[in-house]
Amino acid sequence: MTRAVVLLSGGLDSSTVLAMARQEGFELYAMTFRYGQRHAVEIESARQVARNARVADHVIVDIDLRTFGGSALTSDTAVPKGEPADAARGIPITYVPARNTIFLSFALAWAEVLGAHDIYIGVNAVDYSGYPDCRPAYIAAYERMAQLATRTGVEGQALRIRTPLIDKTKAEIIRVGTSLGVDYAETTSCYDPSPDGTSCGECEACRLRLKGFHEAGLEDPIRYRHPERASAKDLL
Repeated sequence: MTRAVVLLSGGLDSSTVLAMARQEGFELYAMTFRYGQRHAVEIESARQVARNARVADHVIVDIDLRTFGGSALTSDTAVPKGEPADAARGIPITYVPARNTIFLSFALAWAEVLGAHDIYIGVNAVDYSGYPDCRPAYIAAYERMAQLATRTGVEGQALRIRTPLIDKTKAEIIRVGTSLGVDYAETTSCYDPSPDGTSCGECEACRLRLKGFHEAGLEDPIRYRHPERASAKDLL
């Protein structure tokens, strides 16, 4: 089987992408990062998702982006709560500097070792937080760089950064994943969960997720810390 590397955070988007790559017939190699994120419970979600998808291999890479900080996810800065999930507000404090560039570089290295020409990443530029490393122009530029920076590319074998969710709404993503059998109860999206993994329901990631399930006409199967606040009524 043709191999593909899939960046798997344990979240809704990356779990959907993993299912899409499997549907396309790839032998799956999943890569997850323990990077000092406050929402490290996502790593266990990634393990469960990878296990159920029966990936050929799942590696968890340890790096510590707390060394630099600069984000509410890698420092003591509070995660904003109750704000509209709107990319038009600019780049939020939950942006982790250069995170996708770092992650894709690791994935690119592993892909070369595996002889894989396809790297899947669940970036989205529709219902998203406005992160600069989730945009089509960034992905296109990174793919061009990959052709110049690797033996695989220099020898004329194309390397593809696959972004099947980039132009989909959260509702569309959820519908696709549901059709492919993704168990969203195994996933997590929250930036500030309880120690037991319960989602807050108020951070931007939770609000985008809840909005997506609401628009898809489905119930979100994960637990929320304050169910009465985890409502989609004020997200639209």
